[in-house]
Amino acid sequence: MAPLKSLEQRYPIIDSTFQSFCASHGIFSVEDFLLHDMHALVVSAEQHNTSARLKRVSLNQYAAFEPNSSGIPYVIDDFLNGGLRAGHLIELVGPSSSGKTQVCFMIASNVAKSSGRVVFLDTCNSFSSKRVAEVVSQMSDNSTSKAKKSLEHVMSNIVCYSVFDIFTMFDVVHHLKSTMRSQSGCRARMLIIDSISSLITPVLGGSGAHGRALMASAGFILKQLADEHHLPVLVTNHMVAGEAGLLKPALGESWKSIPHIRLLLSRDSTRHISSISVLKHPNMATGDRVEFQIL
Repeated sequence: MAPLKSLEQRYPIIDSTFQSFCASHGIFSVEDFLLHDMHALVVSAEQHNTSARLKRVSLNQYAAFEPNSSGIPYVIDDFLNGGLRAGHLIELVGPSSSGKTQVCFMIASNVAKSSGRVVFLDTCNSFSSKRVAEVVSQMSDNSTSKAKKSLEHVMSNIVCYSVFDIFTMFDVVHHLKSTMRSQSGCRARMLIIDSISSLITPVLGGSGAHGRALMASAGFILKQLADEHHLPVLVTNHMVAGEAGLLKPALGESWKSIPHIRLLLSRDSTRHISSISVLKHPNMATGDRVEFQIL
């Protein structure tokens, strides 16, 4: 991918000051920039003598994207300042039975109904047309004919692939990128991978060097797809036992810095209430939280 220096003539804002700042963080190319933790970069920019300008350059590609309605209750869209934003890799973390797949169905159904095509990568054989139909039914009015048309429209706009290993995921994403470059009329509006951890965990065994390289490549290609084609990429991640038995997101520290946004989904089965908390967000405070009900 192009070195930052080669872009200076075309984009004067990427001048020697910005390049030096990036170099001090090991960022020399567009690829390095896309893979870097934006939050950490902004924090570092705060301490620089040209902090305001550096922050403006760093966040320009990440904070100014148009919002994409998330499809979960409007309170969530409001909470996230407009929903799931195009150009971002968003990770939804949660323990087993917290409702991650159900939230993916809700998001996919809403985007397919209102915005266009959704590409859904099913890695756990959990995609359910019946459950999507139930979601669409609850989203539609009481007219049977309108509900049927709405369901047909949504299902025609959700393209589901069964993907059970990371190499097949690479193939599907590369094919998607190629298709979107050559067929503008068929471009996807969202990519959902449920779940990314199911694809990456099996390759992290042994010494882990090769597995970590594959994980970094997966993060890069997903962030590149989101950026180049201006769409949100949503992935789910399960949780594992950490210190003192406390749950923590799977895939470890190496993955932690890759998504632009990390959200924690939890469910109170007694109250039948779910909540989303911010683990990482460029414009929101860690710990911000909202409650809602899953359809």
